[in-house]
Amino acid sequence: MRMNIRGQNLEVTQALKDYVEKKLSKLERYFDTPPTSEAQVTLSVNKDIHNVEVTIPMPSLLLRAEERNSDMYSSIDLVLDKLERQIRKHKTKVNRKFRQEGSLRSLFKDNFETSAPSIPVHDEEDDIEVVRTKRFTLKPMDVEEAILQMNMIGHNFFVFANMDSDEVNVVYKRSDGRYGLIEPAK
Repeated sequence: MRMNIRGQNLEVTQALKDYVEKKLSKLERYFDTPPTSEAQVTLSVNKDIHNVEVTIPMPSLLLRAEERNSDMYSSIDLVLDKLERQIRKHKTKVNRKFRQEGSLRSLFKDNFETSAPSIPVHDEEDDIEVVRTKRFTLKPMDVEEAILQMNMIGHNFFVFANMDSDEVNVVYKRSDGRYGLIEPAK
């Protein structure tokens, strides 16, 4: 698997690069053929918190995981665990959905469960349950007012009707303390 490893607020040493390559190359055992796309790995440090983001684009699937920890090597290990869980979950879902040959299931080896170390699999699909429904009128407002409303009610996101575009938008508070805006694609 090809990897693009880069650092933000951090110089990527050869030892770090080797560790990332060694760990992420373990994912290749889950695939019949290694992904042809390039895995994007971003290592960053912000206020003594070490962050690792990994994105692996594949046909009909995007594997992405992010992990924060006080130690960079621990963050890399934890992000690998997340990616392995995603692969196992997707493999289970694909096998359940597509029983015919030539489907997406050909991305994954059929016997990876026996060659991999035991990682508990928690299938979130079976646990999805809506326990509460809220209905409210979307008041037209601009982005700044939506952020103020979100902060007043103490939530980390807020759905509103954007008065500039006449579309439903979502503002949210990012983990770095800044704000994001989600708007529909045109």
